[in-house]
Amino acid sequence: MWFGIRTITEILLDAMYPRRCPVCGEIVMPAGHLICPGCVGKLSWISGPVCKKCGKPVNTRETEYCPDCLRRPGAFEYGIALCCYDDVTRASMAKIKYQGRREYLDFYGAAMAARLGKKILNMRPDVLVPVPVHPARRRRRGFNQAEILAQRLSERLEEVSGVRIPVESAWLLRTKKTLPQKELSPGERRKNLEQAFAPGAIPKDARSVVLIDDIYTTGSTVQACTKVLKNAGIQKVYTAVICIGSQ
Repeated sequence: MWFGIRTITEILLDAMYPRRCPVCGEIVMPAGHLICPGCVGKLSWISGPVCKKCGKPVNTRETEYCPDCLRRPGAFEYGIALCCYDDVTRASMAKIKYQGRREYLDFYGAAMAARLGKKILNMRPDVLVPVPVHPARRRRRGFNQAEILAQRLSERLEEVSGVRIPVESAWLLRTKKTLPQKELSPGERRKNLEQAFAPGAIPKDARSVVLIDDIYTTGSTVQACTKVLKNAGIQKVYTAVICIGSQ
């Protein structure tokens, strides 16, 4: 599932450093897969009715917006997500960020291209913009998970659709080192992100972007990013994430 085109280098790397499953953490079998076939069903894929704004699951098809978006609608156009943020994806995201399991993003990028690709193409974005991390956090972690995710998504989308949507990490900058969002209340999250982002080298003719991130919970991060991008002249901002919280 979601193999993509494997190069000789990738095959050799798999032999030297066997790929581990983003769900169970064991070596993936058979070789060449990005996830254990038995673990695919453990992910809570987004299906059924969702909030028309952020993409969170809602209870009925008659429910247009989740409670969060009714109270505080985002400045972005709308968002989409791959999975629900539950115990399985929480553990997987933690391993990516805190245990260096960046190879898990190969699977998530491929899965997003396969399941969300048509929706992303319908957004007609000029570029994919990863949510940035502060330089100090990037040095400590060694990478920005949203940037790698955006790159993998862009590569897979081009493979399956022939359409290349470039990744532009320099369009949005993280200028303030903030506290980890998971430790804060919704109000504290918004305050924590005040003036945390700044526009980068955005061309004057840029019109539409898709913000890429790993997790969407309250929406405070993408809201802060959207405001900066729109103030810099971007007309339409969409969001696409791996996993999204419940109502």
